[in-house]
Amino acid sequence: MSMLILGLLIFLGAHATSIVAPAWRDAQVAARGEKAWKALYGAVSLVGFVLIVYGYGLARGAPVVLYQPPAALRHVAWLLMLPVFPLLLASHLPGHLSRVTKHPMLVATKFWALAHLLANGTLASTLLFAAFLAWAVADRISLKRRVPGPTLGRAGRFNDAIAVVGGLLLYAAFIGGVHLWLIGVSPR
Repeated sequence: MSMLILGLLIFLGAHATSIVAPAWRDAQVAARGEKAWKALYGAVSLVGFVLIVYGYGLARGAPVVLYQPPAALRHVAWLLMLPVFPLLLASHLPGHLSRVTKHPMLVATKFWALAHLLANGTLASTLLFAAFLAWAVADRISLKRRVPGPTLGRAGRFNDAIAVVGGLLLYAAFIGGVHLWLIGVSPR
């Protein structure tokens, strides 16, 4: 469990610099340059991510069950996951979806984390998904106080359609077997 917690602290800590220390982050970008900052940020994030995956895998080997979710919550989780992949794609494809949601990746993260909190009842799952949900909520709130970053560019004519269709295809692929192959657990 300690590897999972360490990974969460490193990964979400790196992702929280704009929330808790925006002036420090801006000073680092100014001192190192944007490319060097992004390389450092990416390396730290990757270390955190690897520790999360490894730590979660270890914790799944000896699960501490906090609660047994009712079977109906699995269906609620499927429903909550439906917009996740379209929103993730919309975060890279400027259009109406990204404009309306303001930050589609954060919205997707909130849906993903909530869905998984409802469908899983182990201590490791609760720590993992609650941490991501709390971070996404805090980051979204902090965006109201921060200077907006650069936009992705002009909205493409078909970007929303690509995000929705592509996202739903990814959703179907995950339900159909990618989740089992990648995570080791079938969502069905």
